[in-house]
Amino acid sequence: MSDRAAFTDDRDRARTLLDDDSITALHLGVIRDDETVDTVVARDPTSDYEPSIHTLSLLATHIRAVAAEAGADYEAVAADAAAIAGQLDELPIEGAADEIDEAMADAENTTDTATDVDEDTHDE
Repeated sequence: MSDRAAFTDDRDRARTLLDDDSITALHLGVIRDDETVDTVVARDPTSDYEPSIHTLSLLATHIRAVAAEAGADYEAVAADAAAIAGQLDELPIEGAADEIDEAMADAENTTDTATDVDEDTHDE
């Protein structure tokens, strides 16, 4: 099977999965023309799981799947993914961009506070 046929099969499988009404959470990312990432995150509010558990479970499962496909250790893949996440300013993200911006602003505020505490500790 050619790479293009395999891609088409995987895309069709994804469409089938998304068409299932029993889905309780999803995180979908699509790269277009190697320039833009469109992303959607959704959770069913009637689900028994906490939203953060759904999100982390999806991320962890994705990391394990990528590691298995690459034949790599999932802990190394997770570390590499975290390092790359800090460099994603180079690739525009659309779709859930407002949520991502809010999360980044919150993280920066937390980092600023942590930095202030560390600086105070070093002064003593």
